[in-house]
Amino acid sequence: MYALPTAIAVTGPDLVLPSPDRHTPSAAVLRCAAPPPGAYSLDQSITEMDTLIEHHGYVVVLCPASAPAAVTQRLHAVRSVLESDRIAVLRSDLPPLGIAVLALQLRQLSICDFSPGVLASAARLLSHYIYAGALLGSVAKLDRVPVTLQSHAKSWMPGTQFAVLATPRPALVKVTGDGEAHLQGPGFSTKLLYAPGRVAADWVTTTLAPAWGTQGVEETRLPAESARWWATGKLVEFAAAIPDISVLYQLVSSVRREDCHWCGLELIGDRCAFCAAPLPPPGERPAQPARALAPQGPRARPSGASPGRGPTALPRGAT
Repeated sequence: MYALPTAIAVTGPDLVLPSPDRHTPSAAVLRCAAPPPGAYSLDQSITEMDTLIEHHGYVVVLCPASAPAAVTQRLHAVRSVLESDRIAVLRSDLPPLGIAVLALQLRQLSICDFSPGVLASAARLLSHYIYAGALLGSVAKLDRVPVTLQSHAKSWMPGTQFAVLATPRPALVKVTGDGEAHLQGPGFSTKLLYAPGRVAADWVTTTLAPAWGTQGVEETRLPAESARWWATGKLVEFAAAIPDISVLYQLVSSVRREDCHWCGLELIGDRCAFCAAPLPPPGERPAQPARALAPQGPRARPSGASPGRGPTALPRGAT
């Protein structure tokens, strides 16, 4: 058992969503990774990370794939200097608000009985269940989602808006004059968060949310990285995800666990999140004793919450 929850760290304060209850810990904001990267010395960065490891044992860092190279270089430099296998640096292709939602889900799961290796590798699984997108006033410079030439041309027309889904399946549709647009949503219960930029959020709250059957809608602040990620400040970013910790717990628990052949940590999926070692092919894996999915202890699985309508199957490629 681990005395303290594994620390979930992010690279900016706007990636920290409010805790939904008094049990969910906040995320650690790494000043060493916040822009500009050179504003924090390497020695300060090492001290900051070393303090997190001392208090929590393990640190899982969520870093946007769109972050400047200097940010990830600094994180890996700190890990190298500390010679620590207790730091997992996870680069995510999710849009900024999607990363904030993923960080919140990992924070919720950090108080359960998952080991650090399982918790860190769960980030990849959970990403497949986050429907992240934006309502954009222009797609002329958007390069993170496929955009047709026709959409580029329409983007120059005043008042044109586009509904764009970045994950889990990229899609782009033009919002018509009556506000209708069809983006395929999740087939399970979600809560929708939205962050307005320089565009009214009416379409997101009155059209998208009902079409997706979300169980709640909540406004939050727009992450600083969003305008750069979506290549425009005329946007409303949104993300729909599973809010129920009991459903998240069941989802992660349903996946087979393995032991990393390199560092020994538990993992789910095909790669260790801490040492990046791939899982050997099935025929080369050592036999493992049966492991209970929910051992009891000071950090046991959540109880007293209704499982709700959760995902019934893992998406292809989720693990």
